[in-house]
Amino acid sequence: MSNVLRRSLDPALPVAVRAEGSTIWDADGRAYLDAAGGAIVVGVGHGRDSVARVMAEQASRVAYAHATAFTSDALERYAAALAPHLPMADPAIYPVAGGSEAMESALKLARAYHLARGEAERWIVIARWGSYHGNTLGALDLSGRKPLRRPYEAWLGRFRHVSAAYPYRAGEPGANALGDAEELAAELERAIEAAEPGTVAAFVAEPIVGATLAAAVPPDGYWPAIADVCRRHGVLLIADEVMTGFGRTGTWFGVDHWNVRPDIVVGAKGGTSGYFPFGFVAASGGVAQAVTQEPPGFVHGFTYSHHAVGAAVAGEVLRILEDEQLIQASAVKGDRLQALLRERLGEHPNVGEIRGRGLMVGVELVADREARTPFPRTDRLTEQVVRAAREAGVLVYSGTGLADGTNGDSILLGPPFVVTDDELVRIAEGLATAIEGATAAAVA
Repeated sequence: MSNVLRRSLDPALPVAVRAEGSTIWDADGRAYLDAAGGAIVVGVGHGRDSVARVMAEQASRVAYAHATAFTSDALERYAAALAPHLPMADPAIYPVAGGSEAMESALKLARAYHLARGEAERWIVIARWGSYHGNTLGALDLSGRKPLRRPYEAWLGRFRHVSAAYPYRAGEPGANALGDAEELAAELERAIEAAEPGTVAAFVAEPIVGATLAAAVPPDGYWPAIADVCRRHGVLLIADEVMTGFGRTGTWFGVDHWNVRPDIVVGAKGGTSGYFPFGFVAASGGVAQAVTQEPPGFVHGFTYSHHAVGAAVAGEVLRILEDEQLIQASAVKGDRLQALLRERLGEHPNVGEIRGRGLMVGVELVADREARTPFPRTDRLTEQVVRAAREAGVLVYSGTGLADGTNGDSILLGPPFVVTDDELVRIAEGLATAIEGATAAAVA
């Protein structure tokens, strides 16, 4: 019996022993094509020797020094190299150990900013239904992913939510979704105005929603309209780029598709491509200056924040992304993957929509395509698709509850940016075969 408390209830998980490019091998020698990049994490590919070397070299010099006593060359170099890619002026980054920590840091940073400006009454944060911002309690409360919230509802309720930017299910009962940019912006403005004057601190959203809504792209005009609402009301705009950042959607950051410049950006996942636990919150120059110009400063911290090894790894991953033009590769290969999926599944009666940007591609599954009726959750359709794809040697990422918080199935794809065209063909074929088998059994 294992002493590991697993994330999966599967009692017989394979043991991963080697990984290279887009492939992971288990202890029995079986190869798996990683069509999900783990959890939409791996961008530069598995098995990068240069990343391992940089990690070892930094650890051999300085593995750990507390951030209140030291900075490091690795961190200073990384921050300087990352800054030109961030969608904000004069950015400053606060590195942590992952996406949930980064989101918690962003929330505290927003509060600290308003306190520093003498606006102590600003504490309310608004997010969207159908969102995901992390699994720590603050980030989970911010999230609008109902299946994950449900076990912990007794501890939640601090934050407020508006509709998801989800055109596919706009206006459907239980979906909490709208599909028109003007309607969505007007709803946010009403939510801000419904609060006591000057009490809303920030609005948080994913530029393109990840696993919760399977790469749902907002309607045209949404992000500029939302940014305008926030600016007019003195509300900080926080972009959750944990999944969309570092080229996943075919641009450096997801908001780049709309030329929007947030006040705060949250990053993780692709920043180190899974090689080291790392994330950050990036503040625009105005926000950073406000919280650091006078004591007490930004009252916040984690034991493993500002980690030298993490920064060194992130710096090498950044170099690879730049030198190998992998952001552009994500855009081109993402278009190719969507084309393959549309060719294979575009007319399938149980495929409601194929969507996404770059190498973040979602497939929403439905029992009735015309009515967009979801399969009942009791069918566990997503799990059947994931299992069938895995048996065929293709790893995909699942999502549930899209339609009403309980029902609704989807698959999210996010292979490494180094994926080959032959592998893209295999991904499309493997997923199509899995969907055909699972849906045929479900409707039989």
